[in-house]
Amino acid sequence: MLGQTQMASIIPRGFHSLPLPVVQLSLAAVLKCGQSFRWSIYPLHVSPPSDPSIPTHEYRLCLRDRVVCLRQSPDTLFYRSVFPEPSPSVNQEAVRKAETLAWLKDYFQLDINLLKLYDEWSDRDTVFGKFRDRFEGIRMLRQDPWENLVSFICSSNNNISRITKMVKSLCKQYSAPLISLPPPLQSSDGLRTPPIGSSPGPEQELEEFYPFPPPSRLAEPHVSATLRSLGFGYRADFIQKTAKMLVDAHGASPIHSGVPEPPERWLSTLRTLSTAEARAELLRFMGVGRKVADCILLMSLDKKEVIPVDTHVHQIAMKHYGMRGSSGTKQAMSPKLYDEVNAKLTAIWGDYAGWAHSVLFTADLKSFSSYGLSPSIPSPAKRSRLAVDINALLPTPPATPAPLLAGKKRGRPSRTPTLKVLEEQTVSDQISKGDDDETLPIPSSLAERVKRRRRS
Repeated sequence: MLGQTQMASIIPRGFHSLPLPVVQLSLAAVLKCGQSFRWSIYPLHVSPPSDPSIPTHEYRLCLRDRVVCLRQSPDTLFYRSVFPEPSPSVNQEAVRKAETLAWLKDYFQLDINLLKLYDEWSDRDTVFGKFRDRFEGIRMLRQDPWENLVSFICSSNNNISRITKMVKSLCKQYSAPLISLPPPLQSSDGLRTPPIGSSPGPEQELEEFYPFPPPSRLAEPHVSATLRSLGFGYRADFIQKTAKMLVDAHGASPIHSGVPEPPERWLSTLRTLSTAEARAELLRFMGVGRKVADCILLMSLDKKEVIPVDTHVHQIAMKHYGMRGSSGTKQAMSPKLYDEVNAKLTAIWGDYAGWAHSVLFTADLKSFSSYGLSPSIPSPAKRSRLAVDINALLPTPPATPAPLLAGKKRGRPSRTPTLKVLEEQTVSDQISKGDDDETLPIPSSLAERVKRRRRS
C-alpha cells in the first residue's frame, strides 16, 4: 500500500484527486462520442509512454466563471479549476474546490453506479454483453439544458467534428473570453505540470476559453445573418428564433457573471415535468423535432429512459435486435417506426434504456472502430471476448444470431449503405459533411464486381 507521501507524488501539480475507476467513467469515450461539443482535448507527452497509471490526455471545459481541467488514470480522476482572478483567501479556495467537485459529480452523474447498470444490461441482453468490456465507462452527461438545446439544433445534417467547430465558433462570437491558458505540459517524470500563471515556452500558444452565450445574446435579429456567415446554414435561423422565443416568454435579466438568465432557469424546470410534458415544451422551438427533443431529454433533463431514434439507431436495432426492415436499405423514419424502435429497445434495456443505447451508439461510430483494442491491455480471456465485439461491429450480421433473432430467416449479408442526410439524422461520422442533402454512392456488391470482370 502506498504511503501518504508516495500517493501525493503521483497527483499532477495543482490537481485534486477523486478515486474513480475507468469502468465508472471513461473520459476518452464520454467526451468524444457526440454528447457534448465544447471540451478541448490535449495529448500529454508521458514518460514512460507505456505506463498505464499516468494520464495521457487533459480535458478542459469553460463554465460561466472557471475552466475545469481533468485528467484520468485507470483508478483516479484528477481535477482542478482555473479562474480569471486568483483566490483572495484560503477559505475561498476551499469553497471553489468544493464547487468544482459538486459540479463534477452532477455533470457526470456519479451518484449512479454504472458498473451495476452494465451488469443489469448484460443479464437482460446478450448483445450488450459482447460490448461491455471493450466500451466500458460510457455514461450520460447531465448538461446545461440551454447549451444542450442549441448544440443539438446544430446537430441536424451534421457530424461530430462540424458540430464542435460550430458550437465553439458560436461561443467565440457571442461571449467575451474568460481566460487564456497555455496548453498543458509535463515534466520528464510524466506526472507534474507547470503551475498556473507560469510563462509559456517559446513554442506555446495561449488558448482563449469562452463561456456558452446566454439566450439574450442570441435573440437579436442580426444573429441569423452572422451565424450564416460562420457556416451555420439554415440552423442559424433556428437558433436565433429559439432564443427569441425563450426571451420573449421568460425575459432576460441583466447579465451577471455566473448567474443564469430566466430562460435558462425555466429550461432547468423541465426536469421536474413528465417525459411527455417536457417533450411537448421542447417541440415548440424552431429546429427541434422528435429526435432532437429526445436528445435533450436524455442528456440534460434527467429522462434516462428516452432513446433518441434515427435511421442510424434503426440500423442498429435491425442488425442486433430483429427489428423489421432491410439492413441494406434506408427506411424513412416515420413516427410509427420511431415508436416501434423505441419500444423494442426500451423493453430490452429497461429504465435506463437511454444510457444503454449510448453504449451501442458509440460502439457503432466509425471514429471508435479501434477503440479499446490496444494489444497491451486486455488479458487473454478478454481478448477472446473482444474478438466477438469486433465481428459485431462489421456491417454484416453476426455469425451466431442473438436469442432475439432465433428462428428469423436470415438472408444474404448485405452492405450497410451510407445514409442520405435527413433533417434529424445522427451525429456520427457516417453523416454527410455538407449543409445540403446529398446521397453518397453505395459501393458495388461483390457479385456485381465479379460480373463486370467476367464481361471484360
